[in-house]
Amino acid sequence: MPELSHRRRLLVLAICCMSLLIVSLDNTVLNVALPSMQKDLHASLAGMQWTIDAYTLVLAALLMLAGSTADRIGRRKVFLAGLIVFTIGSVLCSLAPNLESLVAFRMIQAVGGSMLNPVAMSIITNTFTDPRERARAIGVWGGVVGISMAAGPLVGGLLVDSVGWRSIFWVNLPVGLAALLLTLRYVPESRAPKARRPDPVGQLLVIALLGSLTYAIIEAPDSGAVKTLAFGGIAFVALAALLWYEPRRDEPLIDLRFFRSAPFSGATVIAVSAFAALGGFLFLSTLYLQNVRGLSALHAGLWMLPMAAMTFVCAPLSGRLVGSRGPRLSLLVAGTAMTASGVLFAAFEAETANTTLVIGYVLFGLGFGFVNAPITNTAVSGMPRAQAGVAAAVASTSRQIGQTLGVAVIGAVLASGVGSSSYRDSFVAAARPAWWIIAACGLAVLAVGALTSGPWARRTADRTARQLSSAELKESAGVV
Repeated sequence: MPELSHRRRLLVLAICCMSLLIVSLDNTVLNVALPSMQKDLHASLAGMQWTIDAYTLVLAALLMLAGSTADRIGRRKVFLAGLIVFTIGSVLCSLAPNLESLVAFRMIQAVGGSMLNPVAMSIITNTFTDPRERARAIGVWGGVVGISMAAGPLVGGLLVDSVGWRSIFWVNLPVGLAALLLTLRYVPESRAPKARRPDPVGQLLVIALLGSLTYAIIEAPDSGAVKTLAFGGIAFVALAALLWYEPRRDEPLIDLRFFRSAPFSGATVIAVSAFAALGGFLFLSTLYLQNVRGLSALHAGLWMLPMAAMTFVCAPLSGRLVGSRGPRLSLLVAGTAMTASGVLFAAFEAETANTTLVIGYVLFGLGFGFVNAPITNTAVSGMPRAQAGVAAAVASTSRQIGQTLGVAVIGAVLASGVGSSSYRDSFVAAARPAWWIIAACGLAVLAVGALTSGPWARRTADRTARQLSSAELKESAGVV
C-alpha cells in the first residue's frame, strides 16, 4: 500500500471507525431494547440471550476467516462487502416477525460484521506504520467504543420509548451507507504479499466448538444433564481436533505460533475476560434497571451513562499511555477498576442504592476504557505486517468469544437463581454469583496483564516475530 499523507491517514482512520461505531452501537442499543423485545416477541430469558449470542457467536466463528481472506484478496474489497451485508442484515432485523427470525437475521448481520472490525484494524495497522502513531490511532479506535456506549443507551432508549424496538436497527443505515461511499472514494486497496490458502476443516471445527459450547451453557438451566453434557462433549472434541489439526497445516486458520508470544497470549486471555465481564455487566444492568426498578428504556440508558462516559474519556487516554509507556499501566488500572466494580455489586449489593450504583458504573467504565487499547496494540504490534489481518482477527475473535461466554454464563447463572420467581422479588440475590464472576474476570485482567507485560514477555514477542518473519521469507523463497 502506498504511503499516504497525514490528512489521508486520518480520513482512513475515521472511515474505519465508522464501521466500528455501527457494530458496537448495535450491541449497546440492543441491550437497552431487550425488555421491550422480550415482551413483544414473548421470549424467555434464554431467547434474549440468543438475540445477543447468535450475533457474537457468528462474529467469533468468522472473524479469522474474514481476516485471512482480506489479507488474500484485498482488505478494501472485504471491507466493502461487510458494509453491504451488515446494512442489509440491519434492515431484515427491523422487519423480523418473531424471535426465530430475529435471531436468524442477527446472524446475517454478524456475517457482515465479521468483515468489518478485523479488516478495519488491519487497514489501520498498515496505514499507520509508526508505532507511536499507530498506538494513538488505536486509542481513537477504542474511543469509538466509548462513543457507542455513550450514544447506544440514550439513542436506543429514546427510539424504543418513542418508536419501538425495531427502530434501533435503522440507526445503522445512514452510517453504513456513508461509510460505504467514503470507502469507495478514499480507502486504498491493500493485501498481504503472500496469499493464504483457505482452511475449511479448521473453520468447521471453530464453528462446532463455539456453537456447541454456547448452546450447552445457555440451555443448561432448561435442558437435561445428558443434553448439556453431549454438547459439552462436542465442544471438547472439536477443541482437541483443532489443536491437533492446525499445527499440521502450512497455512492454518489459527496460527498457533502466535501464542508463543507471551504478550499476544496474554492479550487473548485479557480480551476474553474483559469482554465476558462487559457482556455480563450490560445484560444484568439492563434487566435490573427495567424489569426490577421499572424504568423506561430511556431512563435506563441515562443511568448507564456514567459507565459510557468513563469509557469514552479513558479509551483515548489509554491509547496515548500505551504509545508512550507500554501496555502495563493501562492493564493494571483496567483490572483493578473492573474487579472493584464487580466486588461492589457482589459483596455490597451496589444496585440497591443510587450512590453505589453510580460508583459501580463509573468504576466499570473506567476499567473497560483502559483495557481496549493495550489488547489491540499488543496483538498486532509484535507481528509481521503481512499477517496483520490474521493477528487483528484473533484479537477481535477473543473479544467476541468473551462477550458470547459472558452473556451465556451470566444468563444461565441468573436463570438458575431466579427460577420460577419474578425478577423483582429475587433478582438481587440471584445475581450475586454472577457479579462475583464479573469480579473474577476483572481479577484475571489484572493478574494476566501484570504477568505478560514485563521485559521477559517482550522478549518472547520479539523471538516469535523473528520466527514468523523468517518462516515467511523461507516460504516465499520456496524453501519450505
